Amino acid sequence: MDTSIVGVGVGITDRFRSVVEEKVSRIEHLAPRAQALEVKVTHRSYRNGRMEDDTVELTLDGKGPVVRAEATDADKFAALDLAVDKISEQVRRAKQKRVDARNHPRGAKFEKNTGELAGIDVEPASVDVLRAVATGSIPVQSESADEDEYCPVVIRQKEFGPEWMTVEDAVDRMELVGHDFFLFIDARTDHPSVVYRRKGWDYGVIALATQAAPAAQVAS
Repeated sequence: MDTSIVGVGVGITDRFRSVVEEKVSRIEHLAPRAQALEVKVTHRSYRNGRMEDDTVELTLDGKGPVVRAEATDADKFAALDLAVDKISEQVRRAKQKRVDARNHPRGAKFEKNTGELAGIDVEPASVDVLRAVATGSIPVQSESADEDEYCPVVIRQKEFGPEWMTVEDAVDRMELVGHDFFLFIDARTDHPSVVYRRKGWDYGVIALATQAAPAAQVAS
């Protein structure tokens, strides 16, 4: 796997390169199909007296979805360890999802031996009920002309209180509840946002270009 290291505002030492090479073997073991790993180290200094920090961004590219992870710490070696842990966990979860998808496919499944439908919360009508409907023993309800116009679209509405969290926490919450998307307020920008699943076990984020009201005002 090709590895490239880029420093922004910081020099890349031989010691850091050697540590990255040690971490690459761990990532290669989890993602043998990966072809390239990009390591970007960004050093930030602040004028307000805040301690300087380093952000390490990892981008794993290859046959499959691009996997990204980043971490920030006062020590770039510690940030590297955190970023490697994050990207390793993402790759591990993606592999487990693929295994689960193969072993437990979604949707209805017809069991030839028993004639039952599995994977769908629908109970087929019995032969007696079908015969009764066909012969008229059970009348079929029809809509009258004066009833409201039929609309096949059913819109269900739900309201939830706003929650401030990071994008990473929102992805974890989405996986925890088993949904394909999750609404939240980005703690870094205060923008109403939604994380969602993309094809290939990747994730996306959509945010509104407006800030949400502070938590104290929402609570009141």
